[in-house]
Amino acid sequence: MARLYLDWNATAPLRPEARAAMAQAMDLVGNPSSVHAEGRAAKALIERARAQVSEALGAQGYDIVFTSGATEAVALACAGRGLQGAAIEHDAVAAWVGDVLPVDADGRVAVADPAGSVLQLANSETGVVQDLPPGLALSDITQGVGRLPIALSWSGVDMAIVSAHKFGGPKGVGALLLREGTDLAAQIRGGGQEMGRRSGTENIVGIAGMAAAIEAAMGDLSAGIWGQVAEIRNILENALADLSKSTILVGKDVQRLPNTVCALTPGWKGETQVMAMDLAGYAISAGSACSSGKVRASRVLRAMGFGDDDAACAIRISLGPGIGRDDALRFADTWAARLNRHRARAG
Repeated sequence: MARLYLDWNATAPLRPEARAAMAQAMDLVGNPSSVHAEGRAAKALIERARAQVSEALGAQGYDIVFTSGATEAVALACAGRGLQGAAIEHDAVAAWVGDVLPVDADGRVAVADPAGSVLQLANSETGVVQDLPPGLALSDITQGVGRLPIALSWSGVDMAIVSAHKFGGPKGVGALLLREGTDLAAQIRGGGQEMGRRSGTENIVGIAGMAAAIEAAMGDLSAGIWGQVAEIRNILENALADLSKSTILVGKDVQRLPNTVCALTPGWKGETQVMAMDLAGYAISAGSACSSGKVRASRVLRAMGFGDDDAACAIRISLGPGIGRDDALRFADTWAARLNRHRARAG
């Protein structure tokens, strides 16, 4: 049986549109900072990509700064601002903002001071979606791009972070979007690229792939593809609940990403489940990919009120287009068989 990839929140497979755009960009020889024809062609590619990203995200009135990924975009946005956040934020954000904002049992966050706060659009582990308050200083929207309707110009958010590989673009490229007029202190200084906000020769191959991927991702969203994914997610969750009455489906009663299942089975460590399912031919995770290899209880689940022991017993299954009903049911049956084997060994 072929392996089944169920870790789309860690990284989505590269889209063919992105691959084609990147191959074409590789033929551009010029440096985008050069004034000759070859340089102008490379610069034009970047500006077309900027327009594509702006259109896809409804970001009229925002500047777009291309970066090496979401982590760099976070650092660029947060440096010197003293923003506050919640314990559910991705590690890249939590490193800058701490865990001041309260989190309820459903994983929802209350924001008293939007202008001084960071709030993610959707959580990578639970899929729980937040209501972004007007005037919010910064939002990590990486998990929502291409899966949820997004219009930054209507949101009231001052800055937002995206990462190409979450929606089928290449790894190693992302962007910070900031409302025109928002102050920003450059963290990488030098040649003055990206409007003086992020120096260094632009990654035109990655930027081309990102722009092509975001257009394709928004096309899938408009076509209802992720609604179909949500139907398969629900089938999977119902099967898991039927097969294990002790398993908790985290965030099931609030709005979530259409593809995300966070299943917590007390007494069965998440990393043990990941290894067992990997050997069975399924790629899943025990939390954020950026925390892989660190055997510890989920910070997100602990913030939601779970104890350390239970918070260490969750897995994340994140689906994508092309995964069908039979795939979901076969996964559930395989997972239940491994659970029964675990319980038999534990006595």
